[in-house]
Amino acid sequence: MMKHNFNKSHSTIQNLLSVPKPLFSGAAAAAFSLPIARKNTSTTINTKKSKKSNGVLWRHCGGTRVKAILTTATAAKSTTTLKAKVTVLETLGGALSHLGSRVIDDVMDLLGKTILLELVASELDPQSGLEKTTIKSYAHNSGHNNNEYYYETSFEVHEDFGEIGAVLIENEHHREMFVKNIVFSGFSTTTNDSVEVTCNSWIHPKSDNPDEKRIFFWNKSYLPSQTPTALRRYRQKELEILRGDGRGERKTADRIYDYDFYNDLGDPDSDVDLSRPVLGGPHRPYPRRCRTGRPRTKKDPSSESRSSSVYVPRDEAFSEVKTESFATKAVYSVLHALIPSMKSQIMNTDTDIGFPYFTAIDTLFNEGIELPNDSTTGSLASIMPRLVKTISEKCFLRFETPQFVNRDKFAWFRDAEFARQTLAGVNPCCIKLVTEWPLKSKLDPAVYGPAESAITKELIEQEIGGFTTVDEALKQKKFFVLDYHDVLLPFVNKVRELQGTTLYGSRTLFYLTPADTLRPLAIELTRPPVDGKPQWKQVFHPTWDATGVWLWRLAKAHVLAHDSGFHQLVSHWLRTHCCTEPYVIATNRQLSAMHPIYRLLHPHLRYTMEINALAREALINANGAIENSFSPGKYSIELSSVAYDQLWQFNLEALPADLINRGMAVEDPTAPHGLKLTIEDYPYASDGLLLWDAIKQWVTDYVAYYYQEPSLVQSDNELQAWWTEIRTVGHGDKKIGWPELKTPDDLIGILTTIIWVASGHHAAVNFGQFDFGAYFPNRPTIARTQMPTEEPKDEEKKQFLEKPEEFLLKCFPSQHQAATVMAIIDVLSNHSPDEEYIGEQIQPYWADDKVIKASFERFHGQLNVIAGIIDARNADTNMKNRAGAGVMPYELLKPYSEPGVTGKGIPNSVSI
Repeated sequence: MMKHNFNKSHSTIQNLLSVPKPLFSGAAAAAFSLPIARKNTSTTINTKKSKKSNGVLWRHCGGTRVKAILTTATAAKSTTTLKAKVTVLETLGGALSHLGSRVIDDVMDLLGKTILLELVASELDPQSGLEKTTIKSYAHNSGHNNNEYYYETSFEVHEDFGEIGAVLIENEHHREMFVKNIVFSGFSTTTNDSVEVTCNSWIHPKSDNPDEKRIFFWNKSYLPSQTPTALRRYRQKELEILRGDGRGERKTADRIYDYDFYNDLGDPDSDVDLSRPVLGGPHRPYPRRCRTGRPRTKKDPSSESRSSSVYVPRDEAFSEVKTESFATKAVYSVLHALIPSMKSQIMNTDTDIGFPYFTAIDTLFNEGIELPNDSTTGSLASIMPRLVKTISEKCFLRFETPQFVNRDKFAWFRDAEFARQTLAGVNPCCIKLVTEWPLKSKLDPAVYGPAESAITKELIEQEIGGFTTVDEALKQKKFFVLDYHDVLLPFVNKVRELQGTTLYGSRTLFYLTPADTLRPLAIELTRPPVDGKPQWKQVFHPTWDATGVWLWRLAKAHVLAHDSGFHQLVSHWLRTHCCTEPYVIATNRQLSAMHPIYRLLHPHLRYTMEINALAREALINANGAIENSFSPGKYSIELSSVAYDQLWQFNLEALPADLINRGMAVEDPTAPHGLKLTIEDYPYASDGLLLWDAIKQWVTDYVAYYYQEPSLVQSDNELQAWWTEIRTVGHGDKKIGWPELKTPDDLIGILTTIIWVASGHHAAVNFGQFDFGAYFPNRPTIARTQMPTEEPKDEEKKQFLEKPEEFLLKCFPSQHQAATVMAIIDVLSNHSPDEEYIGEQIQPYWADDKVIKASFERFHGQLNVIAGIIDARNADTNMKNRAGAGVMPYELLKPYSEPGVTGKGIPNSVSI
């Protein structure tokens, strides 16, 4: 790590340090003056307002600034004794490791020299113009309770020290430690007033970098221009350290945030077939990820080598300090232990073998898969008791029956459910209004064949039984389409060269009935020209003859595989995980820890980089779970790059703009939320708009409080640098769709969009995965065989006609693919007991600001109201897309949840 000497021009302070994140909090630093215990004086302190009393001048300290000593004009100078208690968590990477240094550290504990604390004044000395000397004190070990260790100390604070602005920490141990918080007390002899500084941060040993201490600011937020004079240098140096210098390989203990391309998904040095193209840049546009600085591979200088773990800035790593059941630990165990164990069992037969009959699928829920009886498997039962069961000393992978199956096991078979899930399923953000006829491709017909769809007016008017005409239905906004034609067709021929998978371009047309439900009318599957053969396309539709019924079911299986792939790669990974990472990096690089917008965004950006690093390590990488289980295979993430290039724009990520863009709503000032929905019973949209409005109101209140003058937005150099870096670096491949940042309203729109994507949008596409996808015939992730009408071989045609059920099962995922995906979506859909839900708990640095606290409480109250509205909607049987016999209620945007797989609950951030 690059070392910084902060004292070149400030001789009064020694070894001043960088600033971490997360930041301070202060549960008792109220917006009123704290009375201070004083020595050598009997003066009574007035805590109500500024005035002189007995020769002592008390200055009101607003917000969360705490004045340690009173200023006096006539009395003798005096001191106050402040006490500090530091809480350090016992962690796998801290107190339980580095056993070789334990003896030395235990001696340091006995000597009382474990943690050095220094109080930093907010303002410069008014006479010298220099920073005041910090007040230092060593904390000594005072005991422990469960996994918490306590260190205590006290400070003698002189009255002219002024307001405390920050605290510096130096770790004298020879191993890193995780500091939870520091509680200061002694501000009053008559009350229990105390100030809690929440750290939640790793502190490196002094021996690793003696020139860099850690600084944690007090709770009051400041725009750059409002920063107290003595804290300005600290604020700038903090950001310089977090940005790094862009050189070298990052070490585990580093806290550096920087950008890089997605050039680490392949592994060409292991196998040339594991090479993957670099994503990011003009040829394959993509968001940037966090730079790790690992060396390049030998066989491909453009690719970064892989390692057993992926660097994230130290305070982004969280698995060791969360509870044992935190989901990422389960994800890691699934990817690195459970799937290999399961594969070794299935490989005794054939990893490509499918399910022989539909009832065999049920064994995954009532019998399970026996796992190898070894120490690794045995430990999984304690980590994932939902998945791994121990019976008679044997371990089984056994899945809980999803709610979807419990309600109606055969719902997946019905066209009505197939259509309903486009509005209220796990991928409800792709359906769009048809505005032109005929349906046409935008791809080059010289390469991909005729652009016009084979879905004709005659066929559709036959399907709607003369009820209306196509032209009239278009005018009445009755046609909707799930269109994966153009995004998939360029990959079809490449994917078909892979073993065990196939692909088509697809369009699925729906008709809106008077009951506000969708009815599927037709599915078109297309293969582009190949090997001298012309484009092949065929339209399938509901019918009454046996052969047509089975062809329709097969066509639906292909469309569902397309929808599952697009959901996982675009709606989920790209739009939430991948596109959020540049926001995380820019926020830490450009917004100081004391910036109010940093503090607003921080809860919504936590943990995202850690889960993304895990995904790059074992989920979206070459030969990872996604490539092995989804139709696009090795082209999966490359496909998401195409979607990013063609479909993603920041301004369309706002829910109202997204709905309007897809034709699912129009602006209407007289309607709720200012929008009139094209389909009124559209659960994702109607519930989502409730949440969107609540987030926007909270953001509006917050921004108005800190930017009371509109000009402050443009003059905020940190904020402007943040937005510029997101647009030009983090998402530098996208040149359009970026709003300006000149006014508070601009800022409100940008922040609301970021928070919505990280919370509401992610919850809507993530936490229903197990309920809708665990019974995989409802959402197969891959289609392994071609339609029997596309150049069928005699043997295939015979099998389809004689045993169509068996033909469909062969098209579905193999046993290994199904079990792999089911295990992954089980942990992805799981809420941990310590989940941090949106609007549930106020951040400590807001708790004592009356204005912000009141706004947050309104936000929290509105979220509870939303939960009640959603319950009422789910009980209304007139809303047929979310209520009825055997119908899954739509709860994915219900704000709060109990732990487990519940199909509801909105965490603050993309944390799983």
